[in-house]
Amino acid sequence: MQTIIIVLDPGELVNPDLDLRYCVPDRIAELTNDGIRDNGYDYIDTEEHKPGPLMGIWLETEEAGENWPAVLNILQMEKFRGNDLSKSAKIYISDHEADDIENCVLVYPQ
Repeated sequence: MQTIIIVLDPGELVNPDLDLRYCVPDRIAELTNDGIRDNGYDYIDTEEHKPGPLMGIWLETEEAGENWPAVLNILQMEKFRGNDLSKSAKIYISDHEADDIENCVLVYPQ
């Protein structure tokens, strides 16, 4: 399995509802027929003097490099708890399973 991470900054969200950690991966799994699945979430510390923490939503898939555009498409087409996540989310990928964000590559925004 490979990793896709969606990083959300609560300061950039209209409604920073913690349930995003559940509804986002559930909807992505539903729309991709479980081709991209929930693999947990975590809070990510920010740099000093910046608000935070950020929320990372980990997803697993067979091919992160091919499948991350489907995640972006879903974020662009749907609103989650009143949020247009395509305007605030960052997407990272790695070809390793459950990889740390430090080892991932930022693919959106570029």
